[in-house]
Amino acid sequence: MDVLSLETLGRHLQTLRQAQGVSLSQLASRAGIAKSNLSRLEQGNGNPTIDTLWRLARELKVPFGTLVAPVATPVKESGVSVELIEQSAGTPAVDVYLMRLVPNTLRQAEAHAEGTRETLQVIGGSLEAGPAHDIRHLGAGEIHLFAADRPHHYRSHDSGATLLVTIVYAAGTRNHEA
Repeated sequence: MDVLSLETLGRHLQTLRQAQGVSLSQLASRAGIAKSNLSRLEQGNGNPTIDTLWRLARELKVPFGTLVAPVATPVKESGVSVELIEQSAGTPAVDVYLMRLVPNTLRQAEAHAEGTRETLQVIGGSLEAGPAHDIRHLGAGEIHLFAADRPHHYRSHDSGATLLVTIVYAAGTRNHEA
C-alpha cells in the first residue's frame, strides 16, 4: 500500500474507532495486535496484513469493505492482492472483491461472522479453496459457494489465480461484525 493510502486508511480506522467510543488499547487487545502497531497504523505508518485488517474490521463490527473502502489501491500481502470492487447498501449486505494470488500461494482466512456466505468465481488460473470440509479445485469459469463463518483457505496452483470474491452477510450482521 502506498503512503497516501496508508494515511487514508489510518484516518478512517481512527474515525471508526472513535465513533464507537473504543480506546486504542481496547481495540488492540480485542483484535490481538500490539497497541503500538495499531497506533502506527492510525498514524499512516506500518504495513498491515490482510488478516490484521480483517480482525480490526471484525472488532469494530464493520465489514472489511467498509474499513478499506476509502483506499483506492488493493491491499497486498505475501502474493495476495484484494481490492474492493463494490459494496451494496441493501439487505442482505454484499461486498465484492477482486482477488489475485501469485502462483503457489496459500492464503488462510479466519472465520467471518456467523451466517456469512462466500462465493468464488475464478476468472483465470486455478486454485483450491473453501473450508476444510468443503475444499474445491476450481479453474477458469468455475464457481464455489460456501459458508465463510468457518476458517477457510485459498491455494493457487502453478498458474496463479484471479477471482471474484462475493461476501454475503447474514441479515443484520454487516453492521455488527465482518
